[in-house]
This record gives sequence, structure tokens and C-alpha cells, in this order.
Amino acid sequence: MDESKREELAKKSWKIEEYHRGIKQFCGVEKCQARKEESQRAHIMFSLRAFLRLELQRIKSRISWFESTIKIRRVAVTAYLKKPLYTLN
Repeated sequence: MDESKREELAKKSWKIEEYHRGIKQFCGVEKCQARKEESQRAHIMFSLRAFLRLELQRIKSRISWFESTIKIRRVAVTAYLKKPLYTLN
């Protein structure tokens, strides 16, 4: 294998590592607590779907995964604080 081929494969493998880090860190794919195979499969599929939407958002807005998740959470918390479902008596 020549040096150019090795560099090409190294770039591809790095992209795969980034994908795995993103799906674990930002979409919680490994945090499934279900026991049934069907539930685990559904959790993985929803995590993958969330990652794809996050990646699309990152590409469109040209911001990082971290910035995208913070933005999503900020909007969700603001909306909840405006109209909370649960209140303490």
C-alpha cells in the first residue's frame, strides 16, 4: 500500500470515528435500558434518525453538533418555561 492510499483510508476511518462519537455522545444510542429486542431496535433506529436530523441541521446552519444540540435544548426549555406541564404546589 502506498502513502496516498494509506492517507485516503485514514481520512475515511476518521469520518467513521466521528460518526460513532456523534451518535453516542449526542444521540444516546448506547443508553437504551430496554430488555426486549424490538424495543432496543426501535431505540437504535430513533437514535440514528435523530443523528441524521442533527447532521442535516449541522450542514445547513454550518454549526457544530454541540451548538445544534444546545440550540435545540434552549428552544425546548424556553417553550416549557412559558407553558409548563407540571408545577409545584
